[in-house]
Amino acid sequence: MNENTDIEYDLIIEPGRGVKHYWLDVWKYRELFAFLAWRDVLVRYKQTVIGIAWSIIRPFLTMIVFTIIFGKLAKFPSEGAPYAIMVYAAMLPWQLFANSLSESSSSLIGNANLISKVYFPRLIIPASAVIVSLVDFFISFSILFVLMIWYQFVPDWRMVTIPLFLSLALLVALGCGLWISALNVKYRDFRYVIPFFVQFGLYISPVGFSSALIPEKWKLVYSMNPMVGVIDGFRWAILGAGVKFYWPGFLLSLVLTAIIVISGFWYFRKTEKTFADVI
Repeated sequence: MNENTDIEYDLIIEPGRGVKHYWLDVWKYRELFAFLAWRDVLVRYKQTVIGIAWSIIRPFLTMIVFTIIFGKLAKFPSEGAPYAIMVYAAMLPWQLFANSLSESSSSLIGNANLISKVYFPRLIIPASAVIVSLVDFFISFSILFVLMIWYQFVPDWRMVTIPLFLSLALLVALGCGLWISALNVKYRDFRYVIPFFVQFGLYISPVGFSSALIPEKWKLVYSMNPMVGVIDGFRWAILGAGVKFYWPGFLLSLVLTAIIVISGFWYFRKTEKTFADVI
């Protein structure tokens, strides 16, 4: 055997096959996930005058507008709590969903150079955008305690269930984000649809008003919006016994959320192999 013979090896990098291997790939690239999330946090508030205060100003001002219009002028019921707290309890999950959807929908386009040059599970990109919105959520959540002190409102043990409803909100946001981000790669029209969808969803979801205003015969149909169950869950956890929790609607939200997440993951995986070529 000739020791001077040059032997060339081809290194082939390919994604894991099957769902199990795909999740192993996601875990393998967890450091990239953390890097992208941290980068997006820094970029969001870079060269801003107010900085992270934007996470507080937006939901706070919206809460004031809804409180004046629906609470003071229309005199809608507030489920036994100050109207401002009732609205803000709904603004928290809604802003999390809206921000996550807006960021994740354009996340693949914004990372086009990275996608076209190196392999990694593309799921990491929209998922990291959802995590970035979670940072805004925790900043905004601090104002809730300020409102409670201002109105001398004392929550009960139900507050400990907030992580459950927060997880549900993240799943809804992730499922929708997977659908929209994948569709946006091929159909760039979605960049114009999402702002309208978010604005429209704000008014058809029970953010500025209570779900108790919905007639009983329409509640289950109304709960086909999965964010209804999330928002009602947050209000039940924060406002306490004064909120009548509609369990059939919440169970429907759980089923719809599961469908959105599973179908979103399926479609994302189906189209993922074409991202580098189309983007």
